[in-house]
Amino acid sequence: MQIRPFDEADTETVVALWERCGLTRPWNDPRRDIERKLTVQRELFLVGVDDEEALVATAMAGYDGHRGWVYYVAVDPGRQGEGFGRQLMAEVERLLVERGCPKANVQVRTGNERVRAFYEHLGYSVDDAFGMGKRLIAD
Repeated sequence: MQIRPFDEADTETVVALWERCGLTRPWNDPRRDIERKLTVQRELFLVGVDDEEALVATAMAGYDGHRGWVYYVAVDPGRQGEGFGRQLMAEVERLLVERGCPKANVQVRTGNERVRAFYEHLGYSVDDAFGMGKRLIAD
């Protein structure tokens, strides 16, 4: 898999991948999430393409000066288990370290044990904290 920055021409393919992976939610417009990301650290929005140039993976990351955050990690369901997720996360971590980021966080939805096991295999662990959110702009 080759990893490259997201390009606007990837939008519909990326949204379709996120939908196949179950990452989209009615209260989050994925196209607006993409538009917003392209205004801030767009170089940390990555896609993975296979040898046939098919887009098979994504990761969206950010660094706020204190922590790195990783979102929208997706691998085409038919291609999972081929190491693409691990390769993409390694690149995200490399880019965060390059920026001086001391710690990366990922959000895993409660009950998603398969994904939790993937991140634990990569060295992530459950923090003694819980996430809270507040919608500031309605999609």
